[in-house]
Order: sequence, then structure tokens, then C-alpha cells
Amino acid sequence: MARLKHIAIATQDPDKTAAFYRDVFDLQEVSKITSPLAEGYYLSDGHINIAVLRFKSDEAADVPEGAAFVGLHHFGFQVDDLAETLRRLEKAGAQRRQTLHQDAAAATPRNVEIKFKGPDGVIFDVSASGWVGTD
Repeated sequence: MARLKHIAIATQDPDKTAAFYRDVFDLQEVSKITSPLAEGYYLSDGHINIAVLRFKSDEAADVPEGAAFVGLHHFGFQVDDLAETLRRLEKAGAQRRQTLHQDAAAATPRNVEIKFKGPDGVIFDVSASGWVGTD
């Protein structure tokens, strides 16, 4: 069974956006993001991880609007059986985003994800280990 555990919001001002969600909804800041692709924050309510991201390039954003995009960017499912899920995604014709997934060797035990695009172009992640700040 897959569980929705991760949502990513693209913004041009991650400090202001993260502060809004922390202050209004009492979300906890569980990590600061500084990577070659994006900068921002991971926030959590203990069940779902919300990434607040400013993408550093059009390629990293991977949407027609490029790095200037603002809004809901992608979501992620934590799955029980990653190999089976990958098999099912391949059979369904999901497009794997090779350059945009985190390598398990380079990532923390949490946040190891593989990115895909569905048939309508919506980006989503799958992870066996989940995201920091989730149960």
C-alpha cells in the first residue's frame, strides 16, 4: 500500500513561505535544504513532509515555467515494496526522471526518492524509506 507522505511547494522566497506554514499551522522545521537543485526547508506535522523549495535552474524545476514556477510542484508516496512499485510504474508507462532522483548512496536514510512523471506530466516521487519528519 502506498501512503502520501510528501508534498513540495515551489516558491521564490523559501524563508517567507516556510515561516508562514510554521507560524500558522505549527509545523516543525525538520531540515534545511541546500542542494545543487534547490534550497529551502522540510517542514512536518509528524505525518507528512512538506518541502518548501526554490529551484536553482529550469532543469531542476522540470516544469514548463522553469525555475520561476510557484505553486504545488510534486508529491511523494512512501511504498512498502519499491521494486514492485517500480515494476508497476514501468508497466504503466510512467516516465522516470533519471537526472532528478536522489541516489541512495548520496542521500540520508530518509528522503531517498525516485522521481517520475505520470501520463498528464505531473511529477511524483516514490520512496521506500520516506521523508524526514514523517512517521
